[in-house]
Amino acid sequence: MLGSLQQAFKVGDLRQKLLFTLFMLLIFRIGAHIPVPNINADALQQLLGGQLFGFFDIISGGAFKRFSIFAMSITPYINASIIMQLLTVVVPRLEELQKEGEEGRKVIAQYTRYGTVILAFIQALGMSLALGKSGAIVNPGIGSYLLISISLTAGTAFLMWIGEVITEKGIGNGISLIIFAGIVSRLPSQIGGVIQELSGGIIGAFNIMLFIVIALSVIVAIIAVNEGQRRLPIQYAKRVVGRKLYGGQSTFLPLRVNAAGVIPIIFAMSLMMFPATIGSWMPTSSGFNLFLDRWFDFDTVLYNVVYALLIIFFTYFYVAIIFNPMDVADNIKKYGGFVPGIRPGRPTAEYIDKVLSRLTLAGGVFLALIAVLPSFVMTLTGVTSWWFGGTSLLIVVGVALDTMKQIESHLLLRSYEGFVK
Repeated sequence: MLGSLQQAFKVGDLRQKLLFTLFMLLIFRIGAHIPVPNINADALQQLLGGQLFGFFDIISGGAFKRFSIFAMSITPYINASIIMQLLTVVVPRLEELQKEGEEGRKVIAQYTRYGTVILAFIQALGMSLALGKSGAIVNPGIGSYLLISISLTAGTAFLMWIGEVITEKGIGNGISLIIFAGIVSRLPSQIGGVIQELSGGIIGAFNIMLFIVIALSVIVAIIAVNEGQRRLPIQYAKRVVGRKLYGGQSTFLPLRVNAAGVIPIIFAMSLMMFPATIGSWMPTSSGFNLFLDRWFDFDTVLYNVVYALLIIFFTYFYVAIIFNPMDVADNIKKYGGFVPGIRPGRPTAEYIDKVLSRLTLAGGVFLALIAVLPSFVMTLTGVTSWWFGGTSLLIVVGVALDTMKQIESHLLLRSYEGFVK
């Protein structure tokens, strides 16, 4: 693999793409240390010191707890993209744009950018008001709230631009790589925290070994599920067009086990953060906040059960949006194809839907287990300084695999030996 990377840097245009990607990620890391003005750092650390915000701090590369200009990371863009995907199913005009090809996708992408800025400003304004109420703003007032909101919104818009430029001129998906870089950048500090716990006698060597075994097992499971698919056999009938004979070959329809990716987790996490957001507007001693602290905290059974059920629900919901069995069955029938033993048309659609439902259940349960993994691992091993998020591993492994495949394709086009022997 290292030899293949050396070969990649020897290819002129590929080397430029890799260096450009690394340069843009370096800019992201520099921006993660630029603080937002008028923020009381000590009060902010006390406010955001809980585990509830751990994942958001991870994907932002520590920018969330530092409350830098990139504190919201690329989350508003992800939410805007998800909302736009949902609207393409409901709004006929957007559905027409999606079917118009490249030009239609450009219009939808522009709408997504507008939506990102709007969502980012609303989220930033809500965060600034909550911080002002908690005493984390030095000079609370309309001017400070607007300055903080505009700074956070501008940071998210700049990250959105970096992601799109990386996708266009670099290697890999820019938005995914930004999240990837944020997660990976936190590894050194977390490793240092584990070493301190070990040297201080808080945890033992056995706990560390158990932690490593669990981490490696989860990585293997994520790779297996991400690459796993069910291949439905498709047979195409022979047909004569003029003097030529077409068709007669066999192929397959790949159905991925984890077709939804991490989208269901993001959906569920947004909903699970909603009660805490509402609670931040109420007094700490209110009945609602007392209920959250006792029954709906991060490590409670009720929280994790509701979280897991929401993930499974959103997995079915998202797969139903992005995959239409009836359309697939119609396309197969249009080109003279059929599933052996299944009649073309509606019976084929029902068969595909049945298989897809089982795969979606398996993928949803897997995502739910991955999402609730941090509480289980912390309880089992006693390691608390390392935020072992299965979601983080899911993102890191998925992005690494996709980027590796893109580099591999560039190398194979030039007859170089790639990562895969």
